[in-house]
Amino acid sequence: MSNPIKKLAGQTAIYGFSSIVGRLLNYLLVPIYTRIFVPEVYGVVTELYAYVSFFLILLTYGTETGFFRFASDKTKFAKTYSTLLLSLGVTSMLFVILIALFINPIASALHYGNHQQYILWMAVIVAIDALISLPFARLRLQNKALKFATFKIINIAVNIAMNLYFLLLCPYLANIAPDSPFLLIWSPEIGVGYVFISNLVANIITLLMLLPDIFGVKLQFDIRLLKTILLYSFPLLIAGFAGMINETLDRILLKYLLPGDVNAMEQIGIYGANYKLAILMTLFIQMFRYAAEPFFFSQAKQADARVNYALVMKYFVICGLAIFLGVMLYIDIVKHFIDVSYHSGLSVVPILLMANLFLGMYYNISIWYKLNDMTRYGAYIAILGAVITIVLNVILIPVVGFYGAAWATFACYLSMLVVSYALGQKHYKVPYSIKTLALYFLLSLALYGVSRITTDWPSSLKFGTNTILFLSFIVFAVLREKLLPRLLKRV
Repeated sequence: MSNPIKKLAGQTAIYGFSSIVGRLLNYLLVPIYTRIFVPEVYGVVTELYAYVSFFLILLTYGTETGFFRFASDKTKFAKTYSTLLLSLGVTSMLFVILIALFINPIASALHYGNHQQYILWMAVIVAIDALISLPFARLRLQNKALKFATFKIINIAVNIAMNLYFLLLCPYLANIAPDSPFLLIWSPEIGVGYVFISNLVANIITLLMLLPDIFGVKLQFDIRLLKTILLYSFPLLIAGFAGMINETLDRILLKYLLPGDVNAMEQIGIYGANYKLAILMTLFIQMFRYAAEPFFFSQAKQADARVNYALVMKYFVICGLAIFLGVMLYIDIVKHFIDVSYHSGLSVVPILLMANLFLGMYYNISIWYKLNDMTRYGAYIAILGAVITIVLNVILIPVVGFYGAAWATFACYLSMLVVSYALGQKHYKVPYSIKTLALYFLLSLALYGVSRITTDWPSSLKFGTNTILFLSFIVFAVLREKLLPRLLKRV
């Protein structure tokens, strides 16, 4: 493994620590939510956070990648950072003001007329997220991974603490000590709203921690520079928005496309909870992206850059398939992450795991249009994916419910991966070993297929057999890639 790959692995490990530890702690709220809230109520959380994802893309308008692209030039770093920071601050503030002014029609359109406060809270959460995205991007560019990780974990820790306080401690105290001072800021009528309040409190504290990074630079605004960055980033905004359609629109469409005799919010809750069982894959992809994007840009001028990109893809796929097998071979354990009332949706988990792996591979391959300043292709590909997502959701959801949403996601990400690979090989050829990648995919799917035979076996025999299958994949990868000698050499 070459030194640049080792550097990327090291950065991924640090970002991964914050992502895995922090997000795992955050995801531990899911078992609480699914045991406190019935699927219909949890569907509110799933749906509203889907809207949050859309608006966060709009309010950041591709500035993270634009910042990496233009701030890499040290002579432009301060001006680029300050210009984008001021721009994000203004647009975030305007967003909250507009939501507040038109809260009545917005809440009515979303069928939350009796809970307008949910909409307002979410607007402030999105605005703060958008603003602090740039200081976090600055930490990544400056390789301050430890500070980045610390702030991220604090944010998640506060969110968890507030959830535990409002959803567990206060209801408990209300039963045994109704006069407790801890109940002065709690009301049982708010209910699921405390999920959003907890997130809001965590974001405010994170914003306060980042104030030195926000105001610790000389504020200057260059309108020409902003126009240049926005011109570069606009296709990324389109791509990001289309990508968010691919990622979250299904949870919104379920509400409107399911047959009238089906409890839509209940189905959204079940689908959203089972989507969370793909946690390890999504965490892996997230921590990889944090480290990979700056790494790819920094390696672009190296003679062996394309070889390194191919190696990164291979190791990424091996790790991703190991995660797929780890979840599916032990699904009888993993499923207890959510309440039994949500288990009717377990069949979507392998579909979503593989779909997200395709998405991670797409992120790998998409570096070709970013390095060549051809970001418009990212928009074209994402729009293609969005069209596939919308069409398949409209066709499949009325017929097979949330299973149609899962298959639409699978088809979307696979299509984007194939198209991006074909275009990338034309404009920026990278020597990806397709035969090797296909071999690992076939092996993992074969092992998963064999594991299906053990479904009705006694638990000890089933898990013993599946463990052998899982270790077979790991051993094969280690031997084929000759990883053991390299590891032993380092020791």
